Amino acid sequence: MDLVSDALDAIRGLEDTPADGLAEAKASELTGKLRPIVRRLGHAYYVENKPLLSDGQYDKLFRALQVLEERFPDLKTLDSPTHRVGGPPLEKFEKVQHPEPLLSLGNAFDSGELRAWYERVCRGLGDVLDDGEKPALVAELKIDGLAIALRYEGGQLTLGATRGNGIIGENVTTHVRTVRSIPLKLSDEAPSYLEVRGEVYMRRSTFEELNRKLVEVGESPLANPRNTAAGSLRQLDPAAVAGRKLDFWAYGIGKTDGAIPATQTEVLAWLKELGLPPSPNHARFDDIEGVVDFCETWTEKRGELDFEIDGVVVKVDRKDYQAELGSVANAPRWAVAFKFPAQEATTRLLDIEQNVGRTGVVKPIAILEPVEVGGVTVSRATLHNAEYILARDIRIGDRVTIKRAGDVIPQVVGPVVETRVGTETTYEEPTTCPDCGEPLVRLEGEADIRCVSATCPAQLKRLVEHFASRNAMDIVGIGEKVAVQLVEEGLVGTIPDIYSLDRDALLALEGYKDKKVDNLMEGIETSKGRPLRRLLFGLGIRFIGETTAKLLVAEFASLGVYAPPNGGKALGKATREELEAIHGIGPETAESVVSWFSNSENRDIVEALHKLGVNTVRLPEEEPSAPTTKSAIAGKTFVLTGTLPTLKRSDARRMIERAGGKVTGSVSKNTDYLVAGEAAGSKLDKANELAIPVLDEAALLELLG
Repeated sequence: MDLVSDALDAIRGLEDTPADGLAEAKASELTGKLRPIVRRLGHAYYVENKPLLSDGQYDKLFRALQVLEERFPDLKTLDSPTHRVGGPPLEKFEKVQHPEPLLSLGNAFDSGELRAWYERVCRGLGDVLDDGEKPALVAELKIDGLAIALRYEGGQLTLGATRGNGIIGENVTTHVRTVRSIPLKLSDEAPSYLEVRGEVYMRRSTFEELNRKLVEVGESPLANPRNTAAGSLRQLDPAAVAGRKLDFWAYGIGKTDGAIPATQTEVLAWLKELGLPPSPNHARFDDIEGVVDFCETWTEKRGELDFEIDGVVVKVDRKDYQAELGSVANAPRWAVAFKFPAQEATTRLLDIEQNVGRTGVVKPIAILEPVEVGGVTVSRATLHNAEYILARDIRIGDRVTIKRAGDVIPQVVGPVVETRVGTETTYEEPTTCPDCGEPLVRLEGEADIRCVSATCPAQLKRLVEHFASRNAMDIVGIGEKVAVQLVEEGLVGTIPDIYSLDRDALLALEGYKDKKVDNLMEGIETSKGRPLRRLLFGLGIRFIGETTAKLLVAEFASLGVYAPPNGGKALGKATREELEAIHGIGPETAESVVSWFSNSENRDIVEALHKLGVNTVRLPEEEPSAPTTKSAIAGKTFVLTGTLPTLKRSDARRMIERAGGKVTGSVSKNTDYLVAGEAAGSKLDKANELAIPVLDEAALLELLG
């Protein structure tokens, strides 16, 4: 009988015999059965990201075990999953000495320093390396969290301690028991004594949700996931720690009884076999050049992860080579930390300007003293909305912290309050549009303010730029500057005006010569034949992204209110009910589409585009393919997230669509499957909350046949 069946049987057994009516012998039997099941289910959910039961079923089992242990205290054990909820608050932290020091790492700040470190390693191993041999290396992502040492005796967790000064740390055992990805009991193959080194951290998605809840109740948001994780673990109340939903990775071992693996690569695999989550995304390389490529790749990709990393740790793979190299001061010679360019910096907030987007949303933009962040000079950053500014008490004139992750737009994290001099001014939300002067409104349930004027020039500039962008109509020659120029010079007053541009009028503009105008006119003419989905996306209708546009075009054969020439339905005549019946289309999107087409000016835009020769009907290449009767996924809705082992997400999308399935960008109750790869992030959490089946690449390929 498998684990899930055992679990469901245990639930039924408890329902048949209430805990209050149990004899101790029967309670002992049920507890002995429940405890390993709950432990295994928790490990599958929190460590492997592969839930085996729904949240409701798991909670029912967990509560049943709690009731049994409360009724019969003698049945409690140290490794019981019920210890996850925390104990009574501590009066203070006890100091503990680490059996072996937790060493610091030397740093390398570029590829040259990384290669220089490797040359020193090779020289240090000169007496033990064979001719021509190069020591292999392991590269691991350096998570930005709190270093922790865990002690297991007889396979059971007996101590958790912070790094401290590397020699003396603080006893946080009660706290680490609340971290669900830290096993309270290892597999039976664990040595009698094992010290595990790792990192406690908080996911970005968890941090964002925590801040959202804090702001809702009027409290100040927290600064960043790293400080939040460290601060959480050092609270005296373990129950408060449990509520923070921290996570853990293991990256190494300290003092251990018995034989240990011969390489770092094998150590990580061994830790996983024992039940500990090893650091993900690690890789072994035969020499330093592969490591350099790895570091450069993750310098660019780190913004895609659901956790903060500040570098890559590089280690000599063989343990005997590590011993040969030894340590200097408090740092090992056999390891180094490649540090990413700083993603945070502080600078002066000079002013807050308002930016009007193509849908009328007015966003506050921070004007900054230029500062280098992550290798890029930043002079402007997002402030999201007034609620964000006021909740963090960000004032004009403040010295503020700026954060930039990967290619993400820089944002103001918060003020450095200690540097205030008293001349800073509080932000006041605008009441009129900075471009057209019309009153701004805030729609119910939204944090943003919005200009609803149909003649707002700022919206038109952004819309022209969006309409001409590569993923929309791809009009060569129209970028941000040209879009602004065309609107400001009065040549474009509505989107159809793009297709009525006069060659002589363009030549009269500053900087326009024959070749530039010819290229622009050719780009405009070519764009007339773009597929309908790209035109629909380019119109800038609220909530209509590329994926949603494709879903709509699969159902509706023309854009306007007239019937398409080859039959089919017209999107402009669609009702909310028809739209919501489409997988992947929610109430807000349906309302947005219906409202857009109910506006006579918008219908005139579609009609004008049609008369100017722009394609407004579904092309043959966009016709939805009829799925074969053998397809197991016909009509099913998929969401893709994370990095798949061998498939690009675009390839996976095409395979699903060829088999009759649909791919959308967000998880909802209408999602049938989530396909998750490495660093799946918040979409995986949402799928688990909604009990949506999660597939890895192998399961997807099997489903596709």
